[in-house]
Amino acid sequence: MNKKILVFGASNSSTSINQKFAMYVAQKLDGAEIHEVRITDYELPMFGVDLEKEVGRHPSATKFLDHISVCDGIILSLAEHNSNYTAAFKNLIDWSSRITGKIWQEKPMLALSTSPGKRGGAGAMNILLNTAKYMGGNIVAHFSLPAYNQAFGEDGHLADEEQRESLKAQLRIFKEQIS
Repeated sequence: MNKKILVFGASNSSTSINQKFAMYVAQKLDGAEIHEVRITDYELPMFGVDLEKEVGRHPSATKFLDHISVCDGIILSLAEHNSNYTAAFKNLIDWSSRITGKIWQEKPMLALSTSPGKRGGAGAMNILLNTAKYMGGNIVAHFSLPAYNQAFGEDGHLADEEQRESLKAQLRIFKEQIS
């Protein structure tokens, strides 16, 4: 396969379950070159037009866009705060979109979300599914995992067979799009 896959969880938590989930899924891509990044790799002040006038293009946003430009696909797992993106992820999008409106650069994307609750990050996922296309998003597959803390068996794999099969199907679609 030897495709470069950018993998990250849209959370600035040092113990992010979305970072862990994104890596769990990425490791199922045999032969892929995985580039794990974290939102905290792109430290940015809170976006505002006055600050943008003062500092211009922020180097962290440019670095993020550069990472996207050299990948063949993206695995993004969305954390959710109050049925929305995390502030850190939204801020990264805001800064990056001022450089190019097509942040995602039409790269095939596997959109994931998870949370400790029953909705599995559904609010954030819905926002991404409805808006990514306006930012060069090419979401080819998506999967939400509810109840993250109970979802994995002792063997470290998804315990629920239906969830496991659904994730496999979405991963197959993603693999086909990056091949």
